Amino acid sequence: MKNRVLKAMLGFGVVCATASYVAAQTVAQLVPHNVKLESVDYQGKRAVKMVEDGTVTNGEAYAVLKDTTFHNGTIDVELAGRPRADAGPAARGFLGMAFRLRDGKFEYIYLRPTNGRVDDQVRRNHSTQYSSHPDFDFARLRKESPEKYESYVDLEPGAWTRVRIAVQGTTARLYVHGAAQPALVVTDLKLGDVSGSVGIWIGPGTEGYFTGLKITPEKSGS
Repeated sequence: MKNRVLKAMLGFGVVCATASYVAAQTVAQLVPHNVKLESVDYQGKRAVKMVEDGTVTNGEAYAVLKDTTFHNGTIDVELAGRPRADAGPAARGFLGMAFRLRDGKFEYIYLRPTNGRVDDQVRRNHSTQYSSHPDFDFARLRKESPEKYESYVDLEPGAWTRVRIAVQGTTARLYVHGAAQPALVVTDLKLGDVSGSVGIWIGPGTEGYFTGLKITPEKSGS
């Protein structure tokens, strides 16, 4: 009974010290940062729709879950992204999850849905991406460590995609479509072994949808 009450009260998602919760899809528990949020029905699921609020610097469009602190554990979500109708040719439908947000900095892992099935193999190899805001964006990481923080995974623009991010210390693993093996492994998270909030994230020119958010912290002492 207590868990059911917590779910009803806490909205989109919640971090708990000993358990995980799947909650109703609503904007009530999200604090927007340069984005517009709306509760909608999308492809048969209740979801949060997110688009940029005007012209935004790359990496600065996200919404933070209220009252959350995340260190180690897993973040599960279903998301769907596609370029907006008015987006430029470089838009890829970028969207993903930000984590360990604190003092204006955060880690984030995201997808480029339009890259998944193009004939250009280089673009296909850039279907997933790790970055760290504000100091390590994709351009810097790609220049300094080519291919290290990107990988291929099969994606379709606008289609629901299951994502899990598992975080432990300075390592993060990205699992897509329920796969047993990660599509991307990052062993040197740039912010180090820290804690912070969790957020949903979009890149330039994106129309993004998020549902089924579940945050499972690592149990203390495990």
